Amino acid sequence: MTLPRIDDPEHANERDSSAKVLTPATLPLYLGGFIGPFGTMIVISIYPELRESFGASTQAVNWAFSGYMIPLAVLLTVSGTIGERFGRRRVTQWTFVVYAIASFLCVAAPNLGLFLAARVLQGAANAFITPLLIAGLTEVTAPARLGRAIGVYSSFQAAGGAVAPFAGGLAATVDWRLAFVAVGVVSLLLATRPPAGEPRPAASAPPIRPLFSTRMATLWTAAFTAAAGPVGLAVVVGLYLRDELAIGSAATGVVLLLGGVGASAMGPTWGRLLDSWGSRRASMVSLTAVIVVAAPLGLVTRPIPFAFVWMIAAGLVSFVVINLQQLAAVAVPANRGGAVSSVLAFRFMGHALGPLLWVPVFAISPGWTFAAATGVGLVSMAALFAATARPLPVASGAPPGG
Repeated sequence: MTLPRIDDPEHANERDSSAKVLTPATLPLYLGGFIGPFGTMIVISIYPELRESFGASTQAVNWAFSGYMIPLAVLLTVSGTIGERFGRRRVTQWTFVVYAIASFLCVAAPNLGLFLAARVLQGAANAFITPLLIAGLTEVTAPARLGRAIGVYSSFQAAGGAVAPFAGGLAATVDWRLAFVAVGVVSLLLATRPPAGEPRPAASAPPIRPLFSTRMATLWTAAFTAAAGPVGLAVVVGLYLRDELAIGSAATGVVLLLGGVGASAMGPTWGRLLDSWGSRRASMVSLTAVIVVAAPLGLVTRPIPFAFVWMIAAGLVSFVVINLQQLAAVAVPANRGGAVSSVLAFRFMGHALGPLLWVPVFAISPGWTFAAATGVGLVSMAALFAATARPLPVASGAPPGG
């Protein structure tokens, strides 16, 4: 029997159209989506305070961010499968407890070495947050509304990343450690509301082989190229604002914040369109729109118009991210967490390697860098077109043994 396509609007009426995406069961999952990026980006605005507190250089303090990202990216390759195997509920509880402990260790660290070790532990814990929360969200949301549920989740993620630098700077006016206290307290509260999902013994363990399917390979390609190109444009935007438009770091931060606001505000709308249009149409439209809007950014030579166009582009970028996360969540029903975490691993790899490619290009031609980076989105578009060529599995129902 052929499974109905989750991205086929013709089947929408066959599902529970009355289900809501914001419920007591989903709200803790959305808040978990907020706290991960918030904890990631909280250090961005407090480098001067960290230098002063620990008597360290900017280069040394920068490991507060890089040291967080490395274990995050590495563990994302396996974190979802581990969570599904040992129980989504149990692993998520421990994840938030460890995230809280690491946050409190940041508060208590007497020197930079211990502070950086705590940040490494935070990054390792964060690798388990989004894969397991999205897997849990998928199974408590009606299939016809999964797109908008992931859209709301993405909005919380974008809001966490956008608010964090401001919150860190605000805390630093009193004591930068207060920001980490807040992260720790919220994490402990979230540990009391994990998603459902019990351990799966060997007979029903989450399968590994489906993660190496052709569909997953196309999703990995799409995630990597999108992050290295149009989804990772913020680095190029920051360079352009400082070096070409000659505005200060504070104003640059405001423009980047506006991008985060645009992404957060548009998440629910993109989710509804994803449910209505289906994954294939959403993929083509979202990437085409990003390329059309972002490619000419290098031609904008005044800060205010640039900020306006960037806010629109960042909002469109969030549509691409939501579509990727939804496709990963339904690609392997027997191992949702593993599928999501592996796609995220390739996405973070793209974020890490993209600047290594575009910074040298920027030194040659700042304007053409935007066109080149967004042009990589054509590869992402082709990969997503291939990924949606066959019917997708249904998105609801617990996996075997779940």
